[in-house]
Amino acid sequence: MDTGGAMAEFLTHEALRALASGGVRHGFFTRMGGVSEGIYASLNTGLGSRDSEASVRENRRRAQGALGAARLATPYQRHTDICAIISDVNDWTFDAPPVADAIATDVEGLMVAVNTADCGPILFADAKARVVAAAHAGWRGAIGGVLESTIEAMEALGARRENITAVVGPCISQAAYEVDEAFRQRFLEEDAGNERFFAPAGRAGHVMFDLPGYVARRLRRARVGRVDDMARCTHGEEELFFSYRRTCQLGEPDYGRQLSGIVLMP
Repeated sequence: MDTGGAMAEFLTHEALRALASGGVRHGFFTRMGGVSEGIYASLNTGLGSRDSEASVRENRRRAQGALGAARLATPYQRHTDICAIISDVNDWTFDAPPVADAIATDVEGLMVAVNTADCGPILFADAKARVVAAAHAGWRGAIGGVLESTIEAMEALGARRENITAVVGPCISQAAYEVDEAFRQRFLEEDAGNERFFAPAGRAGHVMFDLPGYVARRLRRARVGRVDDMARCTHGEEELFFSYRRTCQLGEPDYGRQLSGIVLMP
């Protein structure tokens, strides 16, 4: 296994880059710049995959180093509405994290991050209050309230929602996300206005779901100051991103995950 100094490759968004003067660094990592092989090539950061643990930990080390963070914290993701708060790294078990699908922090040097492979990674920052967060929102987490929980956790650390910038990172696009009618009805029961996030599919009884659009709408309805979308599709951009749905379509036995993280620098 190569453990050299290769750089983990990541994307950024101008809305969060604008906060760099306030010490905010962020990265939506791709699958490039790691040491994993085969179907996990190359920057697989998912400890829940069947990849070599040594490779995954080296990949995570590279991602952490790419943002210049002192520590890296990720939750044990289970599609919940839970946002964990880290105000003291001594209270966080890095090797056995709690179940949550988001983390908020005001600790300098701590990169908070989530793993995704089609679900939406959302990075949040209030540069004035110096509070950041990362959330994992698939359809279950999004409709279940993980975005709102993340905003509330940031407020508990002193953030103000009107000062929060939130960016939806690479996730599955509507063109690739076919769902059945029962799925659609679940969203219409929550809010009839969710009809806007569904489009006709190529077969009867199915529709196409706009996950990033739905996530962005919930963030705006929560009165977040600025909401943006990277508009990058994990399913369609195979050379850059892992995708759970693409893996299933190809009949592959497992899939990698990409990391999205944010850190407050001193």
